[in-house]
Amino acid sequence: MGSFLIFARPAVITPLIALSDAWQTVAVSVVSALMGMGLIKLIDYLRRRDADKEAARIIERAELEATSRRKEAVVEAKEMALQEKDRLERENNEIRQQLHERERHLDKSEDSLLQRTEGLQKQEKMVENNQRRLAEKLDDANRRQKELDDLLDLERQTMHQLSGLTPQDAEAKLLDRLEKELVKEQGALILRHEKQIAEKCDAKAKEMLITSIQRFSAAHTAESTTSTVDIPNDEMKGRIIGREGRNIRSLEKATGVDVIIDDTPGVVIVSAFDPVRREVARIALNKLIADGRIHPSRIEELVAETEKEVEAEIRRHGEEAMQEAQVFGLHNRVIDLLGRLKYRTSYSQNVLRHSIEVSFITSMLAEEMGMDSELARRAGLLHDIGKAADHDLEGGHPKIGADLLKRFGEGPEVVHAALGHHDDIRPDMPYTVICAAADACSASRPGARRETLDRYIKRMQELETIASSFPGVNQAFAIQAGREVRVIASARDTTDESSAKICRDIAKAFEEQLTYPGEIKVTLIRETRVTETAH
Repeated sequence: MGSFLIFARPAVITPLIALSDAWQTVAVSVVSALMGMGLIKLIDYLRRRDADKEAARIIERAELEATSRRKEAVVEAKEMALQEKDRLERENNEIRQQLHERERHLDKSEDSLLQRTEGLQKQEKMVENNQRRLAEKLDDANRRQKELDDLLDLERQTMHQLSGLTPQDAEAKLLDRLEKELVKEQGALILRHEKQIAEKCDAKAKEMLITSIQRFSAAHTAESTTSTVDIPNDEMKGRIIGREGRNIRSLEKATGVDVIIDDTPGVVIVSAFDPVRREVARIALNKLIADGRIHPSRIEELVAETEKEVEAEIRRHGEEAMQEAQVFGLHNRVIDLLGRLKYRTSYSQNVLRHSIEVSFITSMLAEEMGMDSELARRAGLLHDIGKAADHDLEGGHPKIGADLLKRFGEGPEVVHAALGHHDDIRPDMPYTVICAAADACSASRPGARRETLDRYIKRMQELETIASSFPGVNQAFAIQAGREVRVIASARDTTDESSAKICRDIAKAFEEQLTYPGEIKVTLIRETRVTETAH
């Protein structure tokens, strides 16, 4: 092969050399690849060998640890078994102790039951003995009762034979006798019970009324409105009258009042049923006198101006009364009516001040009774509201006031209080009774009202006439300004028991036939007088 290559021609040798280099390169690559694969396999083998060794070491270590853990677990299990055995022994001991205690308790209970059984047996024997003795006593009692009934029948028959009366006649006679005795005792019984009830009621009522009146302090002198106008001189009277009376006619027409000018020096009298119109006329006349310009047009101008002022004053008085009495939420028309009461008087007592006073007393009485004090105060303030319109509407002021309050949205308690505070109707609501009591307190306190002499005398005569009209009454005297009536009864025609009934009937007659402020005390005196004449 070598000789062939050596002796070959150069043209052939060059490609062969080139081919030989290529094969060398391929061979080198193949060898390199084979060597790389061998190296990789060698490395992989070495790694597997190391991993097997490491795995063997881990397994060996794990087996050692497992053996150690197994030993430790055996030891722990033995310890736990010992502990559980100790615990079970303790529990068994406790159970044995409890069982011993229960056994002792059962033994005691058994002994107690035995003792109770013996006691019950003894009691049963005693009960049997008692029942036997009781049966013997019942038999003896029945026998004696039969003997007693026989004796009573014999006595009753003997009495009927001796008296000659039948059982029905004897019963009627006995009942008649009992009825007469009861009639005699009736007055005493009524007197005793009425006295007890009256003492309790009077004490409680006085306590409540005195407490309420003391809590509210009011002036003892009532205000009064005037209808007189002072003038500087008598010449002013002529100017007020005017030529041919045109000024006074204009004033009367504009105000709706009567202006009276007489010979009384320095005074002009204004007369009218409506107190507001009278007040407007009085103020306007004072303004005319102060201004000096008195003629029809000026009169009309001042009267119109004064009416606006008085209306504003009325509203102000109504709002002030509402604030003073602490009553809110009133209708504007009701406030105006309340303000008009400032110019109204009753027995010289200003009605607005009277209404405010009644409002407070009613509220305090309601507090004493545990009722709604605000509602009671509202009813007391508005109870006389009808007096502000009784000159314009027909009817008494209670009915007028109730209609007005109902129209302007007041509640049924307030409406009923206005309608029934003078006992014109049956008081179906408690606030009406409280309002009536407060109204009487305000009207009857000292200095509140003044009566004319004629009316005072007439009231005294009515009291004495009513009291004297009852049978058995000899004389009757009204004392203490009509607050007490002393009645002298005949000792021959009346008894101590019947006098109590006569006294109560007189008081009821006063309540039914008369209208009066406050209350009237009736005292009946019965006495025996013996008169002999020596000759």
